[in-house]
Amino acid sequence: MGFENRNYAFASAFVDELARSGLRHVCICPGSRSSPLTISFSRHPGIKTWMHLDERSSSFFALGMARYLGQPVALVCSSGTAAANFFPAVVEARYSGVPLLALTADRPPELLDWGALQTIDQTRIYGSHAKWSVNVPTPEVTPALMAFVRSMAARAFATAAEAPAGPVHVNFPFREPLEPASVPADFAASVASQSYAHSGRPGGVPFVSAVPARRAPDGKQVEGLARRLASVEQGLIVCGPQADVGLAEAVSALAQRLDYPVLADCLSQVRCGPHDRDVVIDCYDAFIRDAEVAESLVPKVVIRFGALPVSKPLTQYLERHRSAHHILVDEENGWRDPFHLTSEVWHVDSVEFCEKLASALEGKRAPREWSGRWRRLREAARDAIARELAGFGDLFEGKVFSELAQLIPEEAVLFVGNSMPVRDMDTFFPSTDRRIRFMANRGASGIDGVVSTALGTSAASGRVMLVLGDLSFYHDMNGLLAARAFGLNATIIVINNNGGGIFSFLPQAAYEEVFEPYFGTPHGLTFRSAAELYGLRYRLVEDWPQFREALQESLTSAGTTLIEVPGDRKENVVLHRRIWAAVAAGIRAGRGG
Repeated sequence: MGFENRNYAFASAFVDELARSGLRHVCICPGSRSSPLTISFSRHPGIKTWMHLDERSSSFFALGMARYLGQPVALVCSSGTAAANFFPAVVEARYSGVPLLALTADRPPELLDWGALQTIDQTRIYGSHAKWSVNVPTPEVTPALMAFVRSMAARAFATAAEAPAGPVHVNFPFREPLEPASVPADFAASVASQSYAHSGRPGGVPFVSAVPARRAPDGKQVEGLARRLASVEQGLIVCGPQADVGLAEAVSALAQRLDYPVLADCLSQVRCGPHDRDVVIDCYDAFIRDAEVAESLVPKVVIRFGALPVSKPLTQYLERHRSAHHILVDEENGWRDPFHLTSEVWHVDSVEFCEKLASALEGKRAPREWSGRWRRLREAARDAIARELAGFGDLFEGKVFSELAQLIPEEAVLFVGNSMPVRDMDTFFPSTDRRIRFMANRGASGIDGVVSTALGTSAASGRVMLVLGDLSFYHDMNGLLAARAFGLNATIIVINNNGGGIFSFLPQAAYEEVFEPYFGTPHGLTFRSAAELYGLRYRLVEDWPQFREALQESLTSAGTTLIEVPGDRKENVVLHRRIWAAVAAGIRAGRGG
C-alpha cells in the first residue's frame, strides 16, 4: 500500500497534492509532533526542503522566498508556541500580499485543555491575518477523507496564491505513532489504498485544478476615463510599493501619452530599468517637503498604483491637495487609502489598466509647462544632492544609497530595512537604466525578520544586497545561521548608529531626559563577533574608499559578507537637514521651479 500508517497516508497525500499544485519549497523546523509532515516532505522528490532551527527566522526566510518567486512557500512546525513564532511573518505576509502556507502540527482533540505538555489552542491562531484557516480532522484512511485531504491541499495552495495573495493556515492534529511505524490495522477497514484519492489522479495531474482569474478593466469605462483625462493637464501618477516588474513599461507608456509626471517609489519597480524614464521623477522627497513648492504644485488628477508610498512628505503633499480627483488602481481588491483621499477606485489589473487607457488616448500629448516644471525640480534636486554629498568627507547614512547606485550590478536584488534605510533609499537612490529588484517588508512596516527575509530572497534569487539598521540587525541575528547552513551569497550592510536613528527626527528628541533610554535606545554593540559566530566575512569601514572596496570584494566572492558602517544619530539629522536646505536653496535660486 506504500504507507506505514494513517498519519503517513494522510500527510503524504497532502504533500503530494501540494507538489502537483506547484509547491516547490518548504521550510521545516524541528519537532516530534510534526514528524508525519516533515518526513513526508523529505521523501517527496519534487519539493526542496530548507531546515531551520528557529521558527521565527524560518517563517521570514519563507516569506522572502515566496515574495521573490511570487509563488507559495510552505512552513512546518511542531505544536505549542512553535506555531506562535510564525505569527509575525504571517502578519507581514497578509499585509504585503505574500503567499505562505503555515502548516502546524497539533495534539489530538482529546488532549486539548487537559494539561498535556506543549499544547495550546491553535485553532485559528492567526485570526484574521490568515486568508483561510482549517483545522484538519485527525487522520483516517477512508475514500472520503483521502479525497478531502487532497482537495484541501489544492485549495490551500490556490487560496494562498490568488489575488490578493496571502497566508493560509492548516492545522494537523496527529495521534501517535508519529514515526513511520507500520500499523496494518490502519488500512484494514477500507480499500482506500487502492483508490485514486489515496494515490492521486493518474498522470500526476492535480486532484483539483484552480484556474486563476484576472481582473480586466471594462472597455467602455476606460474610454470614459480617457475622455475625462484628455482635457486635464495638471495630472500626476504616483507609484507606491508593488511587486509587478511589468508595471514599469506600461505605466511609463501611459504617462507619456498623458504627459503626467510619475512619482516613483523605489519599491514600485518603476524608478529603475530600461523603460523610458523621461517622465519618472526621483528625488521628489527632497523638494516636495518644501512647503512653498508643495503649495505651488496643484494637481487636478492623481492616479495612484500600489501601496502607500514610503515618503511622508509625498503623502503630506497628497493630503494637502485633497481637492484633486484621486484615482486608486488597486488590483488586490483593497482600499489602500488611509487618508481617505480617493474619489474613484479601480479593482483591476494595473498593467492592463495602463495598456487599455494608453490605447484609448489619442496620440502622445506634447510636453506642457506642468510636466516641465516637475522635470526642472527633479534636476535641481539631483544637482543639489550631488553637490552636498560630494562635500561629505565622513560617512553619511544617506550616501550609502548613492554609492550603491553606482556599484550595484544589473539584475541585482536590493533588500532594505525599515525606519531610516528605506526612507534614505527613496531619497538618495536615483533613477538608472539598470534592472534592479527593490524589496522590503512594508506590509506591517516593522523591523522583525529582516535578515531572514533577505536571506530567503537570496536562496531564491542567487544573491541579495541587504541594507538595514543596527536595531533591525540585532533583532534577527538568529537568521544569520541560514547564510552559513545553505551557503548563501549575500552582502549585508549594517548602518550602526547605536540605536533607533529615525526617532532623532521626531519631536520626542527634544526631551533629552527620556529620549535616549526610551527612544534612542543605545546598545553599545558592534557586530564583528556576530559575523565570526556564523562564519561570515566581516569589514568595518571608516571611509568611502573602504566601503567601495568592501562592496566590490563581496560582490565578486561567494558566501556572505557583513559590512558595518558606523554612524552618529545626531550628526545624521544635521546632514539630512543640510541637504534639504540645499535643495530648497537651489530651487529658489532659479535652478528649478
